[in-house]
Amino acid sequence: MGFINYIKEEIDVIRERDPAIKSNMEVFLYPTFHAILRYRFAHRLYQNGHYFWARWISQRTARKTGIEIHPGATIGKGLFIDHGTGVVIGETAVLGDNVTLYQGVTLGGTGKEQGKRHPTLEDNVMVSAGAKILGSFTIGENSKIGAGSVVLGPVPANCTVVGIPGRIVKKDSIRIPRNDLDQVNLPDPILDAISELQKENRKLQKELNMLKEAVKEA
Repeated sequence: MGFINYIKEEIDVIRERDPAIKSNMEVFLYPTFHAILRYRFAHRLYQNGHYFWARWISQRTARKTGIEIHPGATIGKGLFIDHGTGVVIGETAVLGDNVTLYQGVTLGGTGKEQGKRHPTLEDNVMVSAGAKILGSFTIGENSKIGAGSVVLGPVPANCTVVGIPGRIVKKDSIRIPRNDLDQVNLPDPILDAISELQKENRKLQKELNMLKEAVKEA
C-alpha cells in the first residue's frame, strides 16, 4: 500500500468511528493519527533490526501524543484509538484488524513471563476506557472489555467482560448468570473472601450451639 493510500485509509477509519470529526482535515489534528503513522514507520525499522531508532521514534511519539506503542508490537489494519491519552501497547502485543481502544487502555505484561508477554486481541475487539489487559493470552474476536476492567486470563470470542478481575457477563449476546461463571479460569478474590467468611460463620454458629447445649445440661 502506498503512503497516500495508507493516509486515506486511516482518515476513513477515524471518521467512521468518531462522529465528532466534521472534515478530513481535522484528522491531522488527532494524536491517534500521528501515533499510528509513526508506529508503522518505527515498526518497519524494528523489523529490520534498527532497534535504537525504532525506540527513539516511539518514545518521542509517546511524549508528543500520550500514546505509547512499542515498535515491536504487531498491529493489523484499522486500529482506532479514541482520544488515546495513557494508552500503552507492549512489545509482544498482537492486534488483529479493526481493533478499537479508548483512553487509558494498557495491553501489558505481568512481569513474570518470558518471550510472548503481552496479550493478543483478535479482529473487531473493543477495549473501553481505563481497561487493563495483562499477560500473554488471547481476547477472542468481536469481544468487548468494559471500562476500568482488569483482564488476567483468556476471553472467548463474542464475549463481554467487566469488573476487577474481569468477568464474562455475556457470551454470544446471552447474559451469563453469576452462579454459572467458571471461578477457576476467572478468579474472583471477593467471592473467595465471602466464601471463607461463610465457612467461618457456620463454624462459629456450630460452636455456639454446642455451648448452648452444654449450658442447658449444666
